[in-house]
Amino acid sequence: MEENQDKTPAGRAEELDVNYETPPMTNIKAEELQDSENETKCDAVNDPVEDQQSESNTDTGGGSEIKLGSSASNEKLLPELTLVLIGDTNSIEIGSKNILLDHDEQANMEQFSAKLYDLCGRHISVINMLGLQNTDRFPLNEGIHAFLLLLPNGLHISHYSSGVQWLEQAFGKDSLTYLMTVVTHESDENCESALKELKSNSRFVEERYHTCTRSMMDEKEIIALLDKIKVMVSENDPHCYSGAMCDENKEQKEHLEHKSHEKERIHSSVLQQNETGDELEERAATTECDGANGAKTSDRNDDSTREGGDTENKSVIPSVTSDEEEADEGKEINSESSSNTNERFIKERSAEEDTSQTSETVSTATKPRKELEEESAAKPNVKCDPVDEPADVQHCEKNDNNTAGESETKSVTSATTKNSTTDMNLCGNKDKQSEKISEEANMKKQCQEQTESLLCRLHLQDKLQQKFSPADFLQIGPPVKQDQETCEKDVARTFLHRLMMLDYRARYISVRQDSAEVSNSKPVPEIPHTGQSALEALYGNTVSSDKSKQSPVHPMDVQMAAFHCSDSFFKQNMITKLLQCQYALPLLVPDLNTMDIECPLWTFRQIRKTWKIIQTKDNPNIVTMKSMPICEAKTPMVSFFRLGSLSQSKSQLINTLINERHNTFFHRNCPGSTKSRCLMDGVAEIAWYCPAGKPNDAFTDCTAFCNLHGDALLNEKQRDILTEKSSVNIVLVPTLEKGDKSEKVISALFESAKPLIILIANNDSGTVQLTGGKYSMGLKDRSQSDVSNELKGIIRNILSGVYTTFQLETMAEVSGIRVDENDSLCQKGKSAAMKTVDFKEMDVSMVKDEFLKCQGKLWHEWCKKNKEQYHLTGHLEQEKCKRQKELIQIREKQCKASRSKVMKLFIESLSSLKSTDREYFLKWTQIFIDALCTDDLSSILQSYDEKWSEVLALKKKHDKSDQLKKKQTELEQISTKLQSATFGLEHMFREMGQIYEAHKSLKKRPTSGQTDWSKYPELAAELMISGHPMELMDGDAGHVPLTWISSLLDEVINKLGNKKVFVLSVLGVQSSGKSTMLNAMFGLQFAVSAGRCTKGAFMQLVRVSEEIKKDFQFDYVLVVDTEGLRALELEGNTTLHHDNELATFVVGLGNMTLINIFGENPADMQDVLQIVVQAFMRMKQVKLSPSCAFVHQNVSDIAASEMNMDGKRRLQDKLDQMAKLAAEEEGCDAECFSDVIAFDVQKDVKYFAQLWEGSPPMAPPNPGYSESIQELKTFILSKASQSKGITLKQFKSKIHDLWNALLNENFVFSFKNTHEIAVYRKLEVQYGNWTWKLRSNMLTIENQLHNRIENEELFELELSYLHEESHKTYEEIKNAVTTYFDDDRDKEMLAQWRGRFESKIKEFHDEQAKGCKRKLDEVIEQKKACKKLDEKKTEFENKLLQKSKDLAHQLKDKVEDEEELGKQFTKVWSGWVTELTAGITPIKDINYQEDQYTILQELGFEGTHINQSVDKGRYKNMSTVGNYSDYVTLTKHQEASYTSQRSQDKQVEDKNAEKQGFGFLRTIKRFLGLGSTQQSSLSSTQATKRKENLPHEEQELIRSFIDDVEQQTSNIIKTKPVPTKGYSPAYLQEVAKNVKENVTEFKSKRKYALKKEFTVDLVLYVFDRAEPWLSESHKKFKMNNDAHIYLENKKKQYYSIFKEYCKGSSDAVVFGELICEKLKSSTVEAVCNKTAIGIANEMKCSFPAFSGNRLNLEKHVLKSLAEKEDFDGLITYIQHPRKQVETFIKEEVEKYILKESKAKAQNILKKNVEDIKQLVSQALFDATKKIKTDKGDIDTWVKSFSSLLNSKLKFNICCQNFSDINEFDFLEDEIKKGLKSIMEKMSNLSLDKMKEFRMKPDQILIDQLCNCCWVKCPFCAAVCTNTLADHSPDDHSVPFHRPAAVNGVHYKNTVELDVKFCTTRVGTDGSFYLGEELFPYKKYRTAGPRFADWSITPDSSTVRYWTWFVCRFMKELEDHYTLKFQGNGEIPDLWRNHTKEDAIKSLDEMFQ
Repeated sequence: MEENQDKTPAGRAEELDVNYETPPMTNIKAEELQDSENETKCDAVNDPVEDQQSESNTDTGGGSEIKLGSSASNEKLLPELTLVLIGDTNSIEIGSKNILLDHDEQANMEQFSAKLYDLCGRHISVINMLGLQNTDRFPLNEGIHAFLLLLPNGLHISHYSSGVQWLEQAFGKDSLTYLMTVVTHESDENCESALKELKSNSRFVEERYHTCTRSMMDEKEIIALLDKIKVMVSENDPHCYSGAMCDENKEQKEHLEHKSHEKERIHSSVLQQNETGDELEERAATTECDGANGAKTSDRNDDSTREGGDTENKSVIPSVTSDEEEADEGKEINSESSSNTNERFIKERSAEEDTSQTSETVSTATKPRKELEEESAAKPNVKCDPVDEPADVQHCEKNDNNTAGESETKSVTSATTKNSTTDMNLCGNKDKQSEKISEEANMKKQCQEQTESLLCRLHLQDKLQQKFSPADFLQIGPPVKQDQETCEKDVARTFLHRLMMLDYRARYISVRQDSAEVSNSKPVPEIPHTGQSALEALYGNTVSSDKSKQSPVHPMDVQMAAFHCSDSFFKQNMITKLLQCQYALPLLVPDLNTMDIECPLWTFRQIRKTWKIIQTKDNPNIVTMKSMPICEAKTPMVSFFRLGSLSQSKSQLINTLINERHNTFFHRNCPGSTKSRCLMDGVAEIAWYCPAGKPNDAFTDCTAFCNLHGDALLNEKQRDILTEKSSVNIVLVPTLEKGDKSEKVISALFESAKPLIILIANNDSGTVQLTGGKYSMGLKDRSQSDVSNELKGIIRNILSGVYTTFQLETMAEVSGIRVDENDSLCQKGKSAAMKTVDFKEMDVSMVKDEFLKCQGKLWHEWCKKNKEQYHLTGHLEQEKCKRQKELIQIREKQCKASRSKVMKLFIESLSSLKSTDREYFLKWTQIFIDALCTDDLSSILQSYDEKWSEVLALKKKHDKSDQLKKKQTELEQISTKLQSATFGLEHMFREMGQIYEAHKSLKKRPTSGQTDWSKYPELAAELMISGHPMELMDGDAGHVPLTWISSLLDEVINKLGNKKVFVLSVLGVQSSGKSTMLNAMFGLQFAVSAGRCTKGAFMQLVRVSEEIKKDFQFDYVLVVDTEGLRALELEGNTTLHHDNELATFVVGLGNMTLINIFGENPADMQDVLQIVVQAFMRMKQVKLSPSCAFVHQNVSDIAASEMNMDGKRRLQDKLDQMAKLAAEEEGCDAECFSDVIAFDVQKDVKYFAQLWEGSPPMAPPNPGYSESIQELKTFILSKASQSKGITLKQFKSKIHDLWNALLNENFVFSFKNTHEIAVYRKLEVQYGNWTWKLRSNMLTIENQLHNRIENEELFELELSYLHEESHKTYEEIKNAVTTYFDDDRDKEMLAQWRGRFESKIKEFHDEQAKGCKRKLDEVIEQKKACKKLDEKKTEFENKLLQKSKDLAHQLKDKVEDEEELGKQFTKVWSGWVTELTAGITPIKDINYQEDQYTILQELGFEGTHINQSVDKGRYKNMSTVGNYSDYVTLTKHQEASYTSQRSQDKQVEDKNAEKQGFGFLRTIKRFLGLGSTQQSSLSSTQATKRKENLPHEEQELIRSFIDDVEQQTSNIIKTKPVPTKGYSPAYLQEVAKNVKENVTEFKSKRKYALKKEFTVDLVLYVFDRAEPWLSESHKKFKMNNDAHIYLENKKKQYYSIFKEYCKGSSDAVVFGELICEKLKSSTVEAVCNKTAIGIANEMKCSFPAFSGNRLNLEKHVLKSLAEKEDFDGLITYIQHPRKQVETFIKEEVEKYILKESKAKAQNILKKNVEDIKQLVSQALFDATKKIKTDKGDIDTWVKSFSSLLNSKLKFNICCQNFSDINEFDFLEDEIKKGLKSIMEKMSNLSLDKMKEFRMKPDQILIDQLCNCCWVKCPFCAAVCTNTLADHSPDDHSVPFHRPAAVNGVHYKNTVELDVKFCTTRVGTDGSFYLGEELFPYKKYRTAGPRFADWSITPDSSTVRYWTWFVCRFMKELEDHYTLKFQGNGEIPDLWRNHTKEDAIKSLDEMFQ
């Protein structure tokens, strides 16, 4: 019989009822599948099924035949899904056509069956458990993706409950997550109600529900089911179920026990061939070997099964002795027995490998199926998600009577048996033997399998390729579990998370018992009753230990697995945190794959160690501190080794030498320690002892301790390296005997010159010094404390002499090992960094001055000058320009200084290197910088310490000599040098920022050989996104580089999008642990060290992980770390100002601010709290509302709740007290802190344990600190979940707003919320859109109603009707408003305006309705007034028609010449008109000039005055006159008063000038009139030329009076019924009289007299302004009411009728022509009105100037005026802005219609023509159709036709003379002919025609756009840009103001114009006059209502538009105002550099 060679993927022989059947089928022998199937591997996601093997096919001669689908013959047979069918057997029909379960016949449902299908394109493993009730026998050999609970329709409710209960009992509660409910039904059944009924069950999940037919023959149904399963699998984590196995029943246990004994006997017989009974007994006492259940076999061709078979030979793994520092508990064997056993086991292993295939094949082939099934069912199964996990592979331990487990082959690793394998064949099969493999290769292979198993259990199998990186942990994830147990798959990640939080208990994580295989605390097994007593059982040791269960993963395996699965940068982070936790660090690490030794030197590079040494030589009281990178430190090193196995723990012994209270090295007695481990053997760990400079220090200097894990005999390479490098070697041996394998090693060590200490385990002798430096010590029967103390003494004694020092860097020189730093990427980064940081041993304090010049003195000087701009004195604009020039000069110097080689190389490397290379480069750069600073800083600190000691000594002596002052001066110099020596990577980025700012401000392009500065922000943004902190505020200069920060954030936005962030800022005193807290909480990298660690403020992005993002409304947390308050290096007021500035800045930035308080000392807290409370007070005043939390660090007893309550009470009292003080200082009301900010002292105060558990430097972090960190993080995230966060753009604008406000003295007064302004402007645009829709809708309604009035269909209009007509649109707008305020991303900020805008929309709608009614009422009144004429019009038309008809009959056939006909008609026409108008008086035209003259004379003015005024024409521009002095007469008293005032002003200013030291070189200052600084000067030359000008205040009052009178006049005139009754001179008389009365009243209140010319000019001015309206209205009246004009207009129409009659046309033709004539005029009007609305709508929506808000319109008006350089237009804009805006709108509309968009406007017109054409055509058709149906006459037809036109057209015609018309089709055709001609002409209608009609696009837009605020600034006349006309309670505001000279402001009693900006003045100490009263500019709001409603924010910037205007039109302005730009009004030179292009560009910048 041919041998069955199994070639299945796992290489197992297993006889189960399993066939691979998928049509089409081909028979393929197993041997033929060997190559393809041996390649099968575990899928990382889809769990493989239990590998299966078909039975031997006896029919084919013993060849193995497997039935497979052809598509699977060369593919993997791994299932994508493993499904278990559970439920009722009647739920499906099982048969060959059942797609899911295609048994040929009914299966035995009491047994399971598993099949592999190629189903619907997927490999599916189906396990049929339908009807299975016995829960003791499950073949759970694989991960299950879904349990399909099959329920028959109708029984689904009861079966669902019982099925779920069964599943939970059988597989555990976790299995319910993998449940898919399937209701089956007959093909003709309806089961829709099943879903509804099942939903009533709380456990039911609707998304995991499916229905299908019982036959399961429908492929679509099955595919749909599989799709749902796939979704479920993707949602589940893990993807497949690996639940606990149910306990085997008693019979199974006995069966298993029986088989185990049998196997043990077989195994023992093999062993006895090479072992004596004594050896076996010794071995049993010293070793324990746990079977590697489920481990992969070393040979793929091995026939042993992995899990399901009755495996005789298990996969063999290298057994590793363990010391529990190396996990070696229970080891008490001597080296000889261990060695012998090792050798024998290696031989046995080789032999058994060769025989395993044959023996297993025979055994399985001869066993009956039932037995195999029972064995399979009895086998324990081990699962791993997502890959089938091999069972835990354990090291050889002591054998605890292996009676219950299976006898297994054991092997022990031996370093001395390389390349020795023995070929044996125990079963007699000599035909086939294994290939000889070296033992070393075999060990490697088995170690890899062991490692794979471990990584699989930890779910890290994918991390060997995609390693952990810092980014994986630089994110906000779910809370880290502190005390809760963790499932095994999460252990590694939990360990890392807790390690990052400085929790040294991260090693001791409890693992939850997710399955029976993994258990920390196992239930105590009960002895089965076998008839023997419990005592007998005890002695018989019959209680079996379950070897089938995996032990928990060793904690150090978790650490090392995480280490191996991390990239080099995260390894650094790990090592740093391990060091901070005072744990040993890996120094030598075997590679997982090659077993080569690697030294992770790179991971140590960033570590610095600090220790203190007592100077014992000269002065024992002096303690010297040392701080240096640990790689460079030269220290002694003590190395520990173990030779062989022993019971004492080496690691525990080392811990007692370093820190008795902390387990620096992990040992056997640590929590979580297990018997097995696989990654620690051969690892050498290192730790340093750092003395604290105290007498009780264990060692006097920093000392390294190195510990080699595992047997040093087997780790020869590591042993040799360490013995060579160490200063002292300490060896632990079990015993010292000749012939031991350790003898050779000990001999070598003894002969070495290195000191050696030998510790002998079984020796009880004391310490013996054998020879120089060689010691021995017995450990037997000695306490660990005694051993430790004695060992310390020996080591101290050795190190007190000469010894070899160890330097970590030298590890790179050791041959035979791999150093991670030699990686090409690392070397590339190092090389670039070395080139960059090449300072050639320069003094570090000089580096920044030499190579980073931009950020030193130049930057500090720039900051100083910039701040001075906000505190100007003297000539403000001149001083401001001077500062700006100086700033530009500094920037130019920075540009020149920016060419340093260091920065060039640094930036080139950043730009050119790839991301990984760049990270290495930056790390190396920081390392080299730190190394550079180390020596210099140490020496400076040493000098500082010495000098400080000298100063203290002199002070003790009360020495007041010059020597003390000298020493103190020297101390200050050293302190300054110390600050200069502070140098880090942040200074390089700061230099980048300054280079960028300098070049950008000067707009310089990079020169050749220079890096492109414009790319700097992009480089920095990439680093910030990758997790690097970026400097926000320069701590040295105390300034925010706004340009750099803005560009940096812009680039971040470009790369990430405008993401939302939650800004968390932190405040506290210096060195209070702020940065440490943030680093531990979020895994950040803020610098931490004692003293002034953080300067300024830094920001870092932390991503919110996808796992929890759904719980938050932002994408990132942006953390802002700040320097400490109350800095030691700042003193007095400087400290207070700086701290207030910093606190205000970071509190304003943060959505939440952490207030970090160190300890509970009230005195320490008070200063900080005062600063913080004041900052929050300011936020409240500027409407910012951050939240806060107080963190008390270093609290001694955080568990004492009573003490905490008392502490909270005291904190609350302090906060309330500080709030009152801050309220007084800030000038606002607040009685307690809760009035300032929402604060709950019970919830918002957190207490932190002290950071260190003991005294540094050897103290580990306090575990309570880590717990506090987690609690605080949870609290912060809880608060954050309620926050919307802010966008990055908002964050950027906040930085600008806060910093610009802080530069001014008064923060609240100066603060501008840019984001709030932007949100409001956006709202204004929306408001404009909403109101436009309402307006355009109302215009359409007005148009329709107007036509109805004209058609005499509407005689009265109710307001309610208008509301009804517009209701639909109004509701749409209301809904749009609601949606906008509810859904906009800034809805919280919008809420403050919601009520106001909703009411404004309602008011606007009501105003539109009222306005429409008012206009239509006027039309109705006009219609009524024209009623008499209208009645006559009908009479006229009938008579004219008859006369035309009669004349035609007379001349018919007599006159054929058309010209003659015309003459004849013209001859009689005049007579007809005279006849018809007999007795009617024509309406006269207005004689306006004559009426004006007459009325003025009647008022008493002389004709000469009137004529002079008319001739001059000055009155026409009276409101824009620059100077009204010519209209004024001053009295002598007034002249004397002005002179006296000038004298007083001069004296005051002379005194001021003397005080300020200006002397005669400065002009004498004068106080200004309104709107300017009232300080002015009057030179002697000016005095001679001085003109007695009215004060500017009076000038403005006169102009305002003129405007008021004009408005009054306009209102009076427009109330007159001119359109309905015509013009009357009485109207002008009334106006003139009113003007005279107003002038008289105005004069009575002034101290000067107004000349008569003023009154005459004013009357003429208002007449001139009223004339257009009067003329137009009278013309309209005349057109509507003058019969002569009406008849003359009809001449052409009746001539046409006359001609038609002459031609013999019928009445129908003539009537058709009459109708066309009527339609022509009405359609033209309708089209023009509709086109006017259409064009207005198009321009409002798409024309840039009109499509925005009021501010946008302002920008385009100014831009237009600048482009045209229109001075008159600009003056009009300044003095009458609305008038100029209306002019601009008219001009733009005209350009749009006639030039720019003529084609678009024509298209609008053509569309309207087409609409009208369709309307008329349809009306003709409908009217004719109706008349035919109803049989009416012409009158009926006309009425029908008119009604169809209804509101669309004006149409009214009399058909009295055409009653005989009855051919309506003919009439329709005639009208259509005429209509066609009309429409063709209308399509080419000129758009100018619109001007003749009621609706005009420009006027529509004026009404819309000019309905806003027009209030002017009381200082510079800048107009408020708010879109709402009444925007109370919001202040008037404008984004920019102007020089006062623009408005004619001048210095009082001089001709000097004032060129200062009011935004500059309000930040100064100047004052202004209002009347005779003086007001400070800073309190301008107190000057009256006009000032109180204005918000003018201090601003040092200069608006280039207005500076250009002043320079460009200087002469024109001087002439206009008759003033001069001289003296104090001299224009600054810098202004003259501003071009028109600059001016226009500045508009875009200001109106963003």
